[in-house]
Amino acid sequence: MFEKIDSKKRLLDSKRPLPEHTVKSIRENLLLEWTYNSNAIEGNTLTLMETKVVLEGITIGGKSLREHLEVINHRDAILYLEDIIRNNEPLTEWQIKNIHRLILKGVDDKYAGNYRDQNVIIAGAKHKPPEHFLVKEKMEELINWYNYDAQKLHPVERAAMLHIIFVGIHPFIDGNGRTSRLLLNFELMKNGYPPVVIRNENRVVYYEALDKAHTTGDNSDFVNLVIDELNRTLDLYLSLV
Repeated sequence: MFEKIDSKKRLLDSKRPLPEHTVKSIRENLLLEWTYNSNAIEGNTLTLMETKVVLEGITIGGKSLREHLEVINHRDAILYLEDIIRNNEPLTEWQIKNIHRLILKGVDDKYAGNYRDQNVIIAGAKHKPPEHFLVKEKMEELINWYNYDAQKLHPVERAAMLHIIFVGIHPFIDGNGRTSRLLLNFELMKNGYPPVVIRNENRVVYYEALDKAHTTGDNSDFVNLVIDELNRTLDLYLSLV
């Protein structure tokens, strides 16, 4: 399942160090695409070009403050993620809360970085997240799984499963989707893979794959979606180096 991915990664690794300005341009493009698509999946109406302009510090007329903050916050969360990886820091509940705090900063400060204190449903999904009083226990189980059993998995599968389990717990009132996609890429990037972009145009397939994983235990559709998107990112790198 991962043979093609690993072959491309080895080829990319063989070309390191990559040209400085090529890496910079790819990184800026991925940061934009990642931010735009992750926010668009959650209902942000800024276009790709409007997102680019907001990242450059310009306000878009007719768009809400929340939509502007979602762009800036997501960018800051990616930068924080890069710091965690650069410093080789372990994944903990504290780190996850920090990532989430950045996502909701100025948008909903009451719940930014705090587990939910009420029950929720996921619109359109058959899966029902656990009761709010079980969230802390489930998150502890997630970190324990990550530190032990998950380490036996291929890094790409581990990244996909981290996303699946986290979003199934749905530990926060809001911002779970964006946080889960950040965690997905945290695990990929930590293991030397480039980040993936779950595209807004694929959101129905994305949601269906997640709900299938949560309700049937069959994770293959979601893992394959991650593999497809990772192939796209690797192809982008390889086409430019």
